Amino acid sequence: MKKPQLLRQHLVAAMPSLAADPERLLVFVDDGGLVASFKAGLSFQYRYTLELILRDFAGAPEAVMVPLLQWLTRHQPELLANPENRDKLSFVVDVLSDKLVDLAIKLPLTERVRVVQDNAGAFQLEYLLEPPTEWEHRHSLAGGLLFADGEVVATLPAIVE
Repeated sequence: MKKPQLLRQHLVAAMPSLAADPERLLVFVDDGGLVASFKAGLSFQYRYTLELILRDFAGAPEAVMVPLLQWLTRHQPELLANPENRDKLSFVVDVLSDKLVDLAIKLPLTERVRVVQDNAGAFQLEYLLEPPTEWEHRHSLAGGLLFADGEVVATLPAIVE
């Protein structure tokens, strides 16, 4: 699976407080499943719930949510595009003090993996990217600064494939 690490890297790059202490972001894969049909040979799809836990967070929630939405736009667009999927993105906040919270986010992810046999008879794995969306064609995912109340709360990094 590649998406958990890609999302972790994206959020650490986006948030200065995480870049300074990336161990505060915990990533778990729950309720994993494997979908395969003999029609596609050995190719398959991972299906799982990704849980992100950001411990001792003192920033604006948007500093997490906007980079997350940016990443989902490229790596799991149907979660945002399909109205039936939109309520599957959930979060829980545990208030620790006036300035600190623990933030837990759950989102369903999938990853398609093609298994092909090369000319030498070896099997090769190919992680298939999500097709670009219409939104991506009209908007840049190259990144930029995210402001809240006149202050920079995150830097939206370029999307990594």
